Amino acid sequence: MLKILLPCTKGYRLAMLAAPLFIVGEVVMEILIPLVMAQIINVGLAGEGDLAFIWRHGALMVGLAFLSLLFGVLSGRSAAVGAMGFAKNVRSQLFAKIQELSFGKLDKFSTGSLITRLTTDVTNTQMALMMALRILFRAPFMLVCAAAMAFYINSRLALIFMAALPILAGAILLIFARAFGLFKLLLAKYDALNARTQENLTAIRVVKAFVRSDFEIDSFDKNVDELRQASFRAEGLMILAMPIMQLVMYSCMLAAAWFGGNMIIVGDMLQGDLMSFISYVSQILMSVMMIAMIAVNLILSRASVSRIVEVLAEDNGLAEEAEAQPAAADRSGEIVFENVSFSYTEKGEAALHNINLRIAPGETVGIIGGTGSGKSTLVQLIPRLYDVSAGRVLVGGVDVRQHPLAELRAHVSIVMQKNLLFSGTIADNLRWGNPQATPAEIENACRAAAAHDFVSQLPDGYQTVLGQGGVNLSGGQKQRLCIARALLRQAPVIILDDSTSAVDTATDKQIRQALSANLAHNSRVTTLIVAQRIASVMEADKIVVLDEGRIDGVGTHAELLAGNRIYQEVYYSQQAQNEDIKPGGEEIAS
Repeated sequence: MLKILLPCTKGYRLAMLAAPLFIVGEVVMEILIPLVMAQIINVGLAGEGDLAFIWRHGALMVGLAFLSLLFGVLSGRSAAVGAMGFAKNVRSQLFAKIQELSFGKLDKFSTGSLITRLTTDVTNTQMALMMALRILFRAPFMLVCAAAMAFYINSRLALIFMAALPILAGAILLIFARAFGLFKLLLAKYDALNARTQENLTAIRVVKAFVRSDFEIDSFDKNVDELRQASFRAEGLMILAMPIMQLVMYSCMLAAAWFGGNMIIVGDMLQGDLMSFISYVSQILMSVMMIAMIAVNLILSRASVSRIVEVLAEDNGLAEEAEAQPAAADRSGEIVFENVSFSYTEKGEAALHNINLRIAPGETVGIIGGTGSGKSTLVQLIPRLYDVSAGRVLVGGVDVRQHPLAELRAHVSIVMQKNLLFSGTIADNLRWGNPQATPAEIENACRAAAAHDFVSQLPDGYQTVLGQGGVNLSGGQKQRLCIARALLRQAPVIILDDSTSAVDTATDKQIRQALSANLAHNSRVTTLIVAQRIASVMEADKIVVLDEGRIDGVGTHAELLAGNRIYQEVYYSQQAQNEDIKPGGEEIAS
């Protein structure tokens, strides 16, 4: 755990080191103040009183208090700088790690959980570190110094708090031992609340459309109540520590006053010594209370730190082989699947079974099949969004696991099923495909994706600012912009994963014609089209029919229509819907 988080201190180690050093000065000043006070009482106020002595030592006390304040401010600032810098580095590393994780590894963590780890857990860790740099160092140091001074003043009287410390420590440790599990449960409730909130806000239009606001409010209230109950159990247990500490603290002070007063009466102790002794006892017990307070934060942060480290320690799931071969500039778009099988989990049912398929450079290949047949899974193996469970996938004649990952993904341009756009202008979103794209290149890509017409009709054209996720565009418009973004990459392999599902058949035909015209200029670009509609893949060089993770047939539209049962069923059912044709191909009588 320490090994993983230690690099996050880089750039702020000096501040972290300075905080304890300033605390040494602060504690030393505070330890000296009761001694000076004892001298004022024992010497300055004795008999008729020595005003000059009182003024000198009073000024000394003020000076010590000022120095203590100065050291305290400096230690607080250093601790804050160190802890906040550490939190910044942790958040940066966490976010970078999430970007590196494969889809398979990301499936282990819910989105809500990752948000909690990036926010609440890092904040808990930051606060704990800030307190540790100050209180966790200050309290033990103060405890030792104050105890030494108390023994120096009166060793017999000092035995009072020495007897109380084991009782106090035992009670606190017993409470804290139970608290860790409760705080871990509390953070799990935060995960659930964040996940529920994010899901609701993302789907707020669906909620309103189905008039489910009351249901969502009730569900949210339930999550909030569960969080409240978990907080009450965790914090309620910790609250017990404070009255126990106060009981022991005031009992010790009363005992010290009682026995010390008796010693003054018999002449075994001076009044000033008793006053300074009680001050030291107060410092000792306050130190114990501060240690207990930091322990509370450490328990909470321990749960948070373990969750942070869980993500940082997770392997990426897509290790690059040592002999990874840099992609050649002219590497072709050939794709080969050799005996490929894939399962999302080690013991789960296979999503793909023994896939063997060769796609030549420059071919346009359609992939069709029912829901859950493995179409999207198959194409996601090409850019290594997932790794095969068995067999291998070759791009340009090289196993994808031997490609440097960044170069492989630069070699493949993919349009996902879920069309995601980001806040910013349309032009900014399109430049994700090519940051150096010129306005002319952007316009050409949009024309190829049949997007230029609707973009040019917007008030600000390509400078139109999109809401979060492109909320101010229709589903079909977002799909066309995502296709244009993919085309801008000018990659040797283009994958369109059901990328025209949100557009009507006329627009789908327009996009296909534009794409064909665009790709005709580059015969080396390999195109894979995953589709539900046969019309989207009819003109492909060959079509792959998938059924329950297996290849049921490969051929042209005419070949599959003549000899593949699944393809025939899909084709005639879709034609019957669109053209009033029966499954057998006969016209329906009107």
